[in-house]
Amino acid sequence: MSYYFSTKVKDLNFDDAIENVTEVLKKEGFGVMTVIDVKEKFKEKIDVDFKKYTILGACNPHFAYEALKNEDKIGVLLPCNVVVEEHENGEIEISAVDPIASMGAVKNESLNDIALEVQQKLKSIIESL
Repeated sequence: MSYYFSTKVKDLNFDDAIENVTEVLKKEGFGVMTVIDVKEKFKEKIDVDFKKYTILGACNPHFAYEALKNEDKIGVLLPCNVVVEEHENGEIEISAVDPIASMGAVKNESLNDIALEVQQKLKSIIESL
């Protein structure tokens, strides 16, 4: 089982891809809570050059609330990360975590339906790009 979904986008530069995925997430009820510019952080902290790579911490408050009601430590697996990266050949790839895979370690059946709904939404978002 893969732990993520991904797609390569055409006709978008890196910054436009971040903007586009943020808008699509918003339309599906997800807010972006964190934005980590990995390239910038690596340069700043360890003086390493790295490709353009941004991690968006996406959260749907409704699903987060339901998950936390059922499993109070599930917050260690939140938010759902979405990655925008630029490959050496200039291709832009957008990936999202598969919540079924990430929550597989949690032995709480009440989370299954929540994880499935979030999985379907994230998969739909990635496929729409």
